[in-house]
Amino acid sequence: MRISSGISEEDINEIEALPISVRHFPAETLVVRDGERATNCCLIADGFCARSKTIASGKRQMLSLHIPGEIPDLMSLFLRVMDHDLSTLTPATLGFISHETLQKLHRRRPVVAELFWRDTLIDAALFREWIVNVGQRPAPARLVHVMIELRERLRIIGRIDGNNFEMPLTQEQIGEALGITAVHANRVIKQLREDGIVELHRGRVTVLDERRFLELADFDGRYLHQSPTL
Repeated sequence: MRISSGISEEDINEIEALPISVRHFPAETLVVRDGERATNCCLIADGFCARSKTIASGKRQMLSLHIPGEIPDLMSLFLRVMDHDLSTLTPATLGFISHETLQKLHRRRPVVAELFWRDTLIDAALFREWIVNVGQRPAPARLVHVMIELRERLRIIGRIDGNNFEMPLTQEQIGEALGITAVHANRVIKQLREDGIVELHRGRVTVLDERRFLELADFDGRYLHQSPTL
């Protein structure tokens, strides 16, 4: 769950007591398929996941990235038929919580229900930003914007190492996230490295020039709502 305030010790105890079925998934494995009737929500305990849509031609558009601590299919609690795919990017450990259990928890603990509702609203904010990113920014700015978003979310869970952080995407997956071909993605990655701004190597990002990194992305992190006051 993302940062929130106003949660009591009793609410935390209720969340921690939820019965969770833990499963391990290899990289690039479908967790929930478009059109499937979901009966559980999954919590990412470890690893990275992504949501995506695939059109009739087989082309895929990545919609969002998800990190440990998030519940990327929370909307399935009320929208019973999935309208997109949820898949792993890396080997991942996921905890599954039944819809029935979560619905009972919401009725017992309204503050917890509000937290889950806030989480889905933040997901919607991420979707809006990704639409703008793909539709309006040039490819280098698109990539850097996704990098900064991921870095800020990883920072909250302590997964930043100086100017390095994980971004476990292949060039093909980067193309799917940015709405460009894998060949174009390769050119963008190479250009950013040659310009001394950022380097992506074996699933890790190294920021070479922080000022230019931020300027290129034109990043405004309000949409992440990482502060409870936002």
